[in-house]
Amino acid sequence: MRIAFIGLGNMGGGMAANQAKAGRQVAAFDLAAPALERAAAAGCAPAASVAEAVGDADAVITMLPAGPHVRKVYAEDILPHAPRSALLIDCSTIDVESARAVAEQAKTQGFRFADAPVSGGVAAADAGTLAFMVGCDEPDFADVEAVIQPMARAVIRAGDHGAGQAAKICNNMVLGISMIGVCEAIALAEKLGLDPERFFEIASKSSGQCWSISSYYPWPGPVEAAPSNRGYQGGFATAMMLKDLKLAQQAAAASGAATPMGAQAEGLYALFDRLGYGTKDFSGVLQMLRGRLDELQA
Repeated sequence: MRIAFIGLGNMGGGMAANQAKAGRQVAAFDLAAPALERAAAAGCAPAASVAEAVGDADAVITMLPAGPHVRKVYAEDILPHAPRSALLIDCSTIDVESARAVAEQAKTQGFRFADAPVSGGVAAADAGTLAFMVGCDEPDFADVEAVIQPMARAVIRAGDHGAGQAAKICNNMVLGISMIGVCEAIALAEKLGLDPERFFEIASKSSGQCWSISSYYPWPGPVEAAPSNRGYQGGFATAMMLKDLKLAQQAAAASGAATPMGAQAEGLYALFDRLGYGTKDFSGVLQMLRGRLDELQA
């Protein structure tokens, strides 16, 4: 299978590498030369342009920063140059409206298209254990799943075009809110003289248990793989969480949904980002709530 992979950033680089590990021919493109060099080292064939990468592709996978990038790359580079037989899969996290607009444009020109944003972060992208939320025509799902398989631990069809993006922003709103709740509880536990590691032992087995505790605890120690053990480096950058929460709030405003906790979470991550910690993992917001931002300087 010939795969064109467009966008080789923190997530896309690992995803493209896993396509190559699966024995597929991967033509990769990114605007950044170092990203292309890493892709080449991982077994991909660097392309000089998007048009060159997609020219003979069986499937095109894109992992781009935002809706305007997706709209532009598909309109100007992918749809005019990819074969009509190619399956188009956008794994970017973007607004639902853009996903549906690109899907309609692709279908009008005879392409099959899916929006398939991911959950799991950089570690899962590298390990090939991402969860994919897919919006596509139902008859296309089996082919989409087959293309995605080397990068995934779970592939779920959320519904028609745009449903994958809806699932992603709703899921990440839950994550952003729950992490703040966990961080507030840790900060309170500490003030009350309760060891945060002992609190983990209790909360992970009690009604407060959630993914932000059991798999991503923001206090160093209890969860070895959590970014809290690496100075809040890696993982899921605060700026990216903020982007997703903004998408959720835009969708809520457009649809008339009430999301007051989502709005509060957006405000707190925006403050953390403006203080200069946008590149830190979003669980680092704990240090802001503790009044210990100095511990993030190292």
